[in-house]
Parts: sequence; structure tokens; C-alpha cells
Amino acid sequence: MALIRIALINDYEVVVKGLAAMLSGYRDTFEIVELDAGTEPRRQADIALYDTFAATPGDRDDVKVLAGNPGVGKLVVYAWDLGERLVADALANGAAGYISKGLPAHELVAALLAIRDGERRVHPVPPGAPTAVIGDWPGRHEGLTPREAEMLALITQGLSNAEIADRTRLSINSVKSYIRSCYRRIGVTNRSHAILWGIEHGFRPDHTRIQR
Repeated sequence: MALIRIALINDYEVVVKGLAAMLSGYRDTFEIVELDAGTEPRRQADIALYDTFAATPGDRDDVKVLAGNPGVGKLVVYAWDLGERLVADALANGAAGYISKGLPAHELVAALLAIRDGERRVHPVPPGAPTAVIGDWPGRHEGLTPREAEMLALITQGLSNAEIADRTRLSINSVKSYIRSCYRRIGVTNRSHAILWGIEHGFRPDHTRIQR
């Protein structure tokens, strides 16, 4: 059986390399044709996996542009938030599927195969099942959780709390809570120091293509 050609898309090198590491145990199923930071894939891919870490969610134009790329067979959104409206808007924008980032690697692979085959479009974490924390993100080795790291990435990009809430589809109170816990972990007390810490520790988007 021919390998499935997959492009991994996010603005952060550590995120796409983390996805590549997750899929490295499935070389008999996937061929990673591109690790893509900040730009559209240029090589033909059966699936483009769009990781929403510090990126626009599935209901925005980024998904519509990627889904319309002639080099992409099917675009799949990979996100924490599987809100009904957000998922519906992403699918309306051309996404072929939507997968929770809380699934373990083998279930992520099963979900990608199901979407490839047109069997199921949305793959949440089943009720009562544990939420996996897989992949990689900036600040992981400093003890930041994925959500805390996302807050710091967006702060480092210059977004306000209100803009972060809009980008991540979290309440403003949740955003503030994540930011406070982030500050405690990295040992800062204000936004300007957090931005400096983020710049020094790889929280700026890479915006460069990573070739394989």
C-alpha cells in the first residue's frame, strides 16, 4: 500500500518537529513530505495537518486558504478546542476533518486514516477517557503546559489578553488564569518581562520553511 504523504503545518519549528517525532513510529503508514513553518506547503500532500498552537483557529481564513491549496488533498485541523460552532465553521471553510490534541498518538493516526477514507470527520477525546499530552511545544522543558506555552507565545507576538481570548476561543478569565500560572513557572511578574523571557526562549514564530 502506498504511503500517505503528510505535511505538518505550524509557525513554530518545535511544534512541527514534535508532530514529526510522534509520527516517526508509523513510517509504514506516513511519509512526511514537508515540515512547514509559517507558509503554505509547496509539495503535494495527501493530508495537511494544521496544528493550531498559537495560530488562528479553524474558523478563520488561514484554513480556507490551506484547504484551497491545489497541493493539499485534505486539510485536517489539530486543536484543543472542539467546540461545535468552531468545528462547523472549520468544515465549512474546507477542512476535511478536526482532531483533538488530547488523543494519544495511535488514536491520532487512526483518526487521520478515518478522515483520509471519508469515514469520520471529527475526532474528540471520548467522554471519560484520559486526555493525552503529546507532541512538543516551546517551553515544555521549562515546565510550561501546552496552554501556558500558547499564552506566552501569543504574548510574545504582542497580542493583548482580549486578542488572545479571541484567538484561542477561551474566556478572558481563563486567559488571565493561564497567564498567571505561566508567570509563576518562568519567574516573572509582568508582561514586559514575560515578553523578554519569551524572546530569549524561542517563543517567536519561526516563519521559515523547514525542508526535509
